[in-house]
Amino acid sequence: MGALTADSPRLDEQLERLPALENLPPFPLVALRVLSVLSGTDSSLKEICDLIRADPVFAAEILRTANSPLVAFSKEITSVLQASMLLGFRRLRRLVTTVGLRSYMDKSFTRALQACWRHSVASAMIAERIARWNSIDRDFAYTAGILHDVGRVALANINPQIYAELVDRMTAAPWCDVLRSERDSFGIDHCCAGRLLVMKWGLPEEFIEITSRHHEPLTHREDATEVVRLSCGLADALGFAAVAHSSICTFDEALAKFPESVRKHFPGNKELASEIANEISVIEAA
Repeated sequence: MGALTADSPRLDEQLERLPALENLPPFPLVALRVLSVLSGTDSSLKEICDLIRADPVFAAEILRTANSPLVAFSKEITSVLQASMLLGFRRLRRLVTTVGLRSYMDKSFTRALQACWRHSVASAMIAERIARWNSIDRDFAYTAGILHDVGRVALANINPQIYAELVDRMTAAPWCDVLRSERDSFGIDHCCAGRLLVMKWGLPEEFIEITSRHHEPLTHREDATEVVRLSCGLADALGFAAVAHSSICTFDEALAKFPESVRKHFPGNKELASEIANEISVIEAA
């Protein structure tokens, strides 16, 4: 599946197949602007801080999360400016993206979306851990993990009932093909939907491949999409699958696909699953 460019004539054609995609609630503007800022300069940090402060609801979410055990500052954070200065650009961007995805789901946080959310956070945590031991930027790897399934979130937002029924069918018959089932139900699968949203929202082009090709076989290249593929497989093996499917590996099988230089740094099954579950609980409670 090749990536489309933003000016591809196929974009309009595919959007016409699913008009509901055009009518989705917008991804939080603050998070979109953060994702568009690729340099870690002081001016970028100030810009992000100003954007957060201009959105009272989002600002409150950031402050709640900044004061949670997830961040674990020794003193209470009372302002967005204070949070921005203490967190720094990279951690603030990560936090804004995570809160942005959660906010995007809030209006229809069904069981299916909750599974998708937990899979995304688990994948992001694993992707960041992988990136510690290869040449991929850790912040970008985490962001890629958080956003790789945004197309699935979109489909579940379009019709929560239909997507919940799809998940139930997959659970009863996990050998079914997830993408084919989505195309049967929605006329489009979540990889294609994710690619269209990345272009519609004007996100950096790197996210086109990450959202649209994360289900493809491993390539053994050292890039962000490969990191997401590996992290998805391990997240599924740890019990954080978005949808039940027949190709879920055991923990050892999933970890065996990692490069040895990365694999040796991972903790055991129970320790890693507990670490991920704790972070998810903190984010959900914030």
